[in-house]
Parts: sequence; C-alpha cells; structure tokens
Amino acid sequence: MVTVRAFLKYVLPSMLAFALSGVYSIADGFFVGNQLGDNALAAVNIAYPITAFIQAAGTGIGMGGAIRFAIAAGGTAPESRHKYFAASCILLAAASVLLTAVFAFASAPLIRLFGAEGDTYALAEEYIRVIVWGAVLQIFGTGLVPFIRNMGGSVAAMAAMISGFVTNIVLDYVFVWVTGWGMAGAAAATVIGQAATLIVCAGYLIAKKQKLSLRLGIGAGRLMRQILLIGLSPFGLTFSPNITLILVNKFAAISGGEFAVACYATVSYISCVVLLLLQGISDGSQPLMSQYFGEGNEQSAKRVRTYGFIFAAATAVVCCAALFFAREYMAGLFGASAEVSNEVAKILPLFTAGYLFAGVTRMTAAYFYATDKSWRAYILIFGEPAILLILLLFMPALLGVWGTWISVPLSQAVISIVSAVFLFIFRTKKSGSTESKQNI
Repeated sequence: MVTVRAFLKYVLPSMLAFALSGVYSIADGFFVGNQLGDNALAAVNIAYPITAFIQAAGTGIGMGGAIRFAIAAGGTAPESRHKYFAASCILLAAASVLLTAVFAFASAPLIRLFGAEGDTYALAEEYIRVIVWGAVLQIFGTGLVPFIRNMGGSVAAMAAMISGFVTNIVLDYVFVWVTGWGMAGAAAATVIGQAATLIVCAGYLIAKKQKLSLRLGIGAGRLMRQILLIGLSPFGLTFSPNITLILVNKFAAISGGEFAVACYATVSYISCVVLLLLQGISDGSQPLMSQYFGEGNEQSAKRVRTYGFIFAAATAVVCCAALFFAREYMAGLFGASAEVSNEVAKILPLFTAGYLFAGVTRMTAAYFYATDKSWRAYILIFGEPAILLILLLFMPALLGVWGTWISVPLSQAVISIVSAVFLFIFRTKKSGSTESKQNI
C-alpha cells in the first residue's frame, strides 16, 4: 500500500523543480522589465508561448515515453521499457528539426498575430529569434527529465532543473544587465540554461548505463504512436496556460490596449509559478500512479490521486492567501510602472480565485493519462482553453477589459466541474462492472 512518505518522496522534489521552472520562465521578464521597461516586459510575455510550445513538445514526448516506460517496468515485459526510451529519443530529435524549421519562418508572423505592435513587436522578434535556434537544447532538456523521474531519480531530475534555473538567472544578469545585450541576451540565457539541464540528464543516464539501441524492429511505429497518444496530454497540460496567455493577451489588447497587456504580463508571470507548482504535484504523482497501474493495483493508484488532490488544494489555498496580501507589491518586482502596479493589485485576486479549480483539473488529468485513459485527459486539458475562447467572444463586449479578466477563473471553474463529473462517472462504471462480475 502506498504511504504518504512514498508520495512525498516523489512529489516534493517535483514541486521544487517545477517551482524553480516557474521562476526560470519569469526570469527573462524580470531582467528585461527592470532594464528596458513595460514594452520589454510585454514583449517577453507575448513571445513566450512560442518558447513554451517548444518546451512543451519536449515535455509531452518525454512524459509519454516515460509513462510507457513505467507501465512496462511494472508489467509482464519489463525489457520493453528500453525500446520506449529509444523511441522517445528518436521522436525528440525529429521534433527538434521540425520545430526549428517551422518557427524559423513562422515566429515573426505569430508574435504579430498574438498582439505585438510597434516597439513591442521589435523587442519580441529579437527575443524569439534566438530561442528558435536553440530549440534542440530545449526539447531534449525538457524531454529527458520525465525519464529520469520515472527511473527513480526524482532528486536527480530536480537537480537537472535547478542547474538550468541557476544558469539562466546568472546569465540573465550577465547578458542583460552587465553586457547590455537586451532581449537577445535574455533569450540566450534561456537556451544555455536548458543546455545545463540536458548535461545533467545525460550524466545521470550515463551513470545508470541506460541502454539506447535504435534498433526498434518492426514495432517501432506502434511504440511511437503509443508515446505520442499519451504525450499529447502532458503536452497540453504544459502548454495550455500559454493558450490562455495568447487568448488573454489578444483580447486584452483589443479591449484595453498596451496598458492592459502590460498589466496581464505581471499577472501571467505570477500565475505561471503557481500553476507550475500544481503541475509539480500532478507530475510528481504520475510515476507512482503509472507503476501501480502497470502492476494491476488500481486501488493504490487512486490513493495516490487522493493524496494529490489534498496536496494540490492546500498548495492553492496557501498561494492565494500569500498573493492576496502581497498583491500591491508584485508588479514592482518586474520593474512595472506605478500605473501598472496599481491595476495589477486590483485584478490579481480575481486570477488567484481560479488556482483551486486548476489544481483539481490538473490532478484529474494526470491520473487519467498516467493510467492510460488518455481521451478523458484530452477533454479536460484542451477543454479549458476552448471554454475560455467561448467566454472571451462575449464577456469583454459586455464588461470591457474586466470581462477579459473574469473569463480566466470562470473557465477554470467550469472545467473543474467537468473533472468532477468524469471522476464520478468513471467510479460509477467501475462499481457497476465489479458488481456484475460478482453476480456472475
């Protein structure tokens, strides 16, 4: 039977790693915002979804392969786990080539589509150009971390992410504040930070003598398909906050102009850290849930899920309370103007209201994809931005820019209700199936 101690052994390092990853993602905004002002802060915020897509692709492939790895390790054919690792590495390499080629041409039009104009566009374009050419380091850096975690190296995975975080912070300071390289310097710090993560991951795999045979045989296509089908869920879970970012930036620009976009930049950076903390809980729970599922012990997998719900709720409540009392000071950390800081203090509590709902949805989705029930996870993960888009089509027209802000926690509340309904229906079906077997 799974214990709280075993649960925390996986979850706490994952939470710390994701918390640092959250700070990692806002570090560029902090340094360029304090050095170059509100437009630079908004530029990183607008361009970041492209960075996030690249990293989410690595996370999705890596998590998909790592889940199949864990299920295979707990099943009847443990040797097949090495094939899942090799297939994942091939997919990571293919994604690196594909996304570099695509975004080399598409990134500039995309940031304009996301709402960048004038100086903000020029700064965003300078930033994203460097990010795109470092895609291979970001994809492999994020893609190997889930494997290390599922191989029992939760502390090593945390160390890999910490090394990337520290490297990024130090180089942000040097490249942006000392050498004055501006947006390109911030982007270079991000790419080199992911390279540091990759180096630690590679070192762990070499120390563990992990096999990497690329001879997958005639079943290679099936293995890759399984990885991609499962990986679509963690990809969506990682990237969906950035779909929110894209949509809210666009509608904020329409209903409130560049001032509203600058205000949301600070809110999104703060929300990013909290949402990644919650993802740390769900991703930290995943190896145990997949292992128990592979062993046929679904009762223990559900117990891990319950622990995850409790931990996520407690984390969300603590974050909400802390941010409520610190709301007047948060924007100032990013070098925002007094006008932006005052507006952020007004709207931040509205966004924090959605964190508890987000915790429920993330944990539910992680349980579904960790136990090979991917279609339910798809609906929850991709349903949230779909609901948000529907709300944004009429809420700003009714309430102005406040309609844009309200749409975010409202969409999180709606999809959390869907999560609860899914869990109830699934439990009811399982109970009915058990009773039928007993009657037979």
